[in-house]
Amino acid sequence: MMRSLAQAYPDAHCELDFTTPLQLAVATILSAQCTDKRVNEVTPKLFARYATAEDYAGADRAELEELIRPTGFYRNKASSLMGLGAALLERHGGEVPARQDELVKLPGIGRKTANVILGNAFDVPGITVDTHFGRVVRRWGWTAQQDPVKVEHAVGDLIPRKEWTMLSHRVIFHGRRVCHARKPACGACPLARDCPSFGAGPTDPNAAAELVRGPEAPWLLELAGVAGEVPQRTVQQAASKDPAQ
Repeated sequence: MMRSLAQAYPDAHCELDFTTPLQLAVATILSAQCTDKRVNEVTPKLFARYATAEDYAGADRAELEELIRPTGFYRNKASSLMGLGAALLERHGGEVPARQDELVKLPGIGRKTANVILGNAFDVPGITVDTHFGRVVRRWGWTAQQDPVKVEHAVGDLIPRKEWTMLSHRVIFHGRRVCHARKPACGACPLARDCPSFGAGPTDPNAAAELVRGPEAPWLLELAGVAGEVPQRTVQQAASKDPAQ
């Protein structure tokens, strides 16, 4: 299944735009209950206005809230961002630490966010258990655990540590593009032959193909062996859809 994932999503990556650890921390906080696409629409102006921990610590709350309003829960998120800036100044000289035990003590940063930061800003392997990851690995029978920390540990015991970050990206990509919560695209899934939950969604290739999302859709359909059976119009429609958060 890992080989199939690597073949299906060779370019899987964090879908939040960032250039520094601080930007990734901020973007990840904003992504709570919000799509990555919406966060990426908000952060260019935000990052241009707030470049350092000191900027966030001393931010004008009203201005900050207005900038991040489209991401939802903007008052709580503004508090987290201002608190994060102050905590980084007080404890870490304004820099984002590269240790999980220090990251999780910062405002707005839990274990999932810490793993995102570690894996993508510092190349420290980590498993990011979001709703997609948990749903997909349970469907695959990798674990029956519901608690994200227990899921993280269970999958970590199965997979070499060096693979943790890329595995997280690929599983999340698969959850957004193919293995949807309500109606997975079973009949167009490149992992179908190894999946114990095959049949949870449509198994007809044409019906399933219409559910595949994202720019990788034509490649995923080809891997699943259905590209030749599905009308080109369906392939184009699937490719044009943005992956769901």
